[in-house]
Amino acid sequence: MASTTSTLPMAFAQRHHSVTQRQVLFFTKFSNRVSLSSSLASKRSCNYNCFYAKAQNALNEEAVETKSSELKKDTQRTPSSSKLVLVAGGSGGVGQLVVASLLQQNIKSRLILRNPDKATELFGEQDKEKLQVFKGDTRKQGDLDPSMFEGVTHVICCTGTTAFPSRRWDDDNTPERVDWMGVKNLVSALPSSVKSVVLVSSIGVTKFNELPWSIMNLFGVLKYKKMGEDFLRRSGIPFTIIRAGRLTDGPYTSYDLNTLLKATAGQRRAVLIGQGDKLVGETSRIVVAEACVQALDLEVTENQVYEVNSVEGEGPGNEAKKWQELFEAANTF
Repeated sequence: MASTTSTLPMAFAQRHHSVTQRQVLFFTKFSNRVSLSSSLASKRSCNYNCFYAKAQNALNEEAVETKSSELKKDTQRTPSSSKLVLVAGGSGGVGQLVVASLLQQNIKSRLILRNPDKATELFGEQDKEKLQVFKGDTRKQGDLDPSMFEGVTHVICCTGTTAFPSRRWDDDNTPERVDWMGVKNLVSALPSSVKSVVLVSSIGVTKFNELPWSIMNLFGVLKYKKMGEDFLRRSGIPFTIIRAGRLTDGPYTSYDLNTLLKATAGQRRAVLIGQGDKLVGETSRIVVAEACVQALDLEVTENQVYEVNSVEGEGPGNEAKKWQELFEAANTF
């Protein structure tokens, strides 16, 4: 019996061409355990055929387990090459960091910019397949040609302007035009094939008639952001809304890509995520940008609204697992 079982692994390997070395090793260990108790096996009338059947069942179980493990690993990978992320507002403080993160992760990006030359100023010379730039203005529906959206799988909208009148309001760049009409025009132009839209909004949008939010909303910024949110919700396109606190860090204007990638939030790298428009505080633009990028692939964020704050401590960085845990924890409240 011992001499027979010692040759079984090779026989199995020859008979089952898909058998791996790991499975042969498993089979060898199994056969050794059985051969050590050959006297007991004979008492139980466990002959060669019985042993062969048991061993084959064990091998089959191991093969199924190995295959299942391999499939699980494969399904956990989302190849970057399968994405084309359209970014609106890519030249702004948050938008620049969103684009930098996408480029760092080799995710194809497409920008809609009023001034396409800005892309080179901010991100340097990039492969045109990796970073595509279209001239367009979300405030003007006629500027959003259907060709801009061909092949787009995901959208991140981080357009915005100041809450109070400033030079940034020049050329009709008001909250009504940017945060309401711009979002409405963009969402209306998207094809049904888009998998998700991530929209950057603001905390306090549901309380714009209450102090202290009513002061921030003197010129309608919170009201118009909420109108943009509501339009996206009703569109039927899967969405994630990120409501940021008062933005800190940056804006990073006229910097090169290397500078953007080295940007840090100082000591305030930890992230608080909540729901229900209850958080009050500041949020690093770096954190907002990474929250947008991470939300693209996390199923838990689909059709959810989150407010995000930055606090002192170590943060999730760009680790997907940590971001998923933060979003899941917010969903439980």
